[in-house]
Amino acid sequence: MHSYLLEVSETYKIFGDLTRLKILQALYQRELCVCDLTAVLEANQSTISHQLRILRSKNLVKFRKEGKMVYYSLADEHVVKIIEMGIEHVTEK
Repeated sequence: MHSYLLEVSETYKIFGDLTRLKILQALYQRELCVCDLTAVLEANQSTISHQLRILRSKNLVKFRKEGKMVYYSLADEHVVKIIEMGIEHVTEK
């Protein structure tokens, strides 16, 4: 088996978690800090931070620092397309 197939498989597993999908959906709308994500998703900070680490490990989100604040956004246009295609697929009739 090609190693890239294993990597694709591991990346798609990330999309199998509802909390991570909610984070990606929120970041699809705009760049957010952890405190914004906790408010939007009504989740605790440790949960959000843990899920963001997983998303970062697969290069699905990126971050930038502004002073002491850290802002997260989708890593690139590929992530946007994956989300859009997934939504389009499940909403087709």
